[in-house]
Amino acid sequence: MAENTGNAGNAESAKNTGASGDTARTESTVTTAAMHTPTDPFDLRHHGDAEMRDAAAGLTDLAVNVRTGTPPPWLRERITDSLVSLAAYPDGRAARTAVAERHGLPSRRVLLTAGAAEAFVLIARVAGELGVRRPLVVHPQFTEPEAALRDAGFAVSRLLLREAEGFALDPSAVPDDADLVVIGNPTNPTSVLHPASAIAALARPGRLLVVDEAFMDAVPDEAETLADRTDVPGLIVLRSLTKTWGLAGLRVGYVLAEPETVDALERAQPLWPVSTPALAAAEACMDPAALKEAEQAARQIAVERAHLLAGLAEFEEVRVVAAAEASFVLLHVRHGAAVRERLRRLGFATRRGDTFPGLGPEWIRIAVRDRVTTNRFLQALDQALAMVGA
Repeated sequence: MAENTGNAGNAESAKNTGASGDTARTESTVTTAAMHTPTDPFDLRHHGDAEMRDAAAGLTDLAVNVRTGTPPPWLRERITDSLVSLAAYPDGRAARTAVAERHGLPSRRVLLTAGAAEAFVLIARVAGELGVRRPLVVHPQFTEPEAALRDAGFAVSRLLLREAEGFALDPSAVPDDADLVVIGNPTNPTSVLHPASAIAALARPGRLLVVDEAFMDAVPDEAETLADRTDVPGLIVLRSLTKTWGLAGLRVGYVLAEPETVDALERAQPLWPVSTPALAAAEACMDPAALKEAEQAARQIAVERAHLLAGLAEFEEVRVVAAAEASFVLLHVRHGAAVRERLRRLGFATRRGDTFPGLGPEWIRIAVRDRVTTNRFLQALDQALAMVGA
């Protein structure tokens, strides 16, 4: 696999690659992360589920951004009904057609995957074949895309967005020679929803533009989605069914891209990559009734998020990324690591921020939950802040 030998990562000093929580280190800066080096402080393989692994009973999960109470009964039933077909090899044609129809696209622009994580690995595997030499990941964001690219042999440049600018994207900050750009929308962990026009402005001939829309169905009306666009060159949109439908253990998602890109990704997949139950779930979640339920859930998330943000605004010690549009919010908290540990002792698991490039130990991500859970969390946060003398 090709290695990035360009100079896109030399634009600024390495001060922005450390694990400090200071605002200064979140400046919009391009740096190059060396491959597989112990000097890089970010654990790109750390994810929210680690906060709950081997956790004591009774710990409330605010670390994983999966909607509570899912999967719903009708989806469980569809998955269960598919088990009678386990003796046969999976046939993804019906699910692929359902996804295509849901987005108004031809089936040849759709690829079903074992979750969005597999899609990132597939992209990394075929990136060299598709002409990629200088990949860039916009951070802070989900770290799996960078990890997959590094595992495939690429040196990956990072564009670190500015907290002072609300972690907003400036398309002009992306170097011209970046031939693969990865960005999340809405972005995990900042919860920022970038304008579709700003992301589309990143496209250009010879560049792959990968947009992780794993949380887009948590946004009312899926505002700013690029999923149905066919006029953006090099566009690759990733979707997941994990967050809204509670299917993390089933592993199902999909890619929307130009047919030639889909073909290349499909060649890199093993045979039968998506199981029969996962295919049944994918088809079921494309049903109009399911889409209506997802929209209702997104609107309820917005209501609950507003309540959470109002409560957080009462704490002088807490700085919130106010432009939150997804099912989680990002906080900057004095003595954040100590506060997070105190919250855990008080019964709440939260997501550490220092594994995201561009953030540090003062940052904490929390999932949006129902009002009762939120009120309990706010009380615990008040206690935790008092305990650490913040």
